Amino acid sequence: MSILDSLAQQAGKIANDVQGSLRRARVEGERRLLQRQHRAALEELGERTYELVRRGELPEAPLSPEIAAVESKLMELEAKVVEAEDLRTPPEPPAPAPASAEPAAASAPAVDGAPAPGPGPGWEAAERFFRKDA
Repeated sequence: MSILDSLAQQAGKIANDVQGSLRRARVEGERRLLQRQHRAALEELGERTYELVRRGELPEAPLSPEIAAVESKLMELEAKVVEAEDLRTPPEPPAPAPASAEPAAASAPAVDGAPAPGPGPGWEAAERFFRKDA
């Protein structure tokens, strides 16, 4: 057998393998398309059935577990929509600090006739840190 005959035989084998692979890929693609169409048809059937049960045109008893599962997922979905909307809204910026350097606690009213407590521990250090003349 010559080299050309050997190459021709290998090329023919490769061509047959490629054609077989293409046929398998086409059939697999068609199968997946049919699966998607089947799922879509089931989804449409489920939505229509749910609508009919909610309107009272179909009895709910045989479908009550499925109806409860659908309604549970709808509630979870609504909660996630609200949560996502809350995360999209930027938080409000904090209110600006008062212009006076006096602590807010010093102006607090007295409780039970006792004087209002001082600004609290660490206030002196904060005043030193944020001192304007430094």
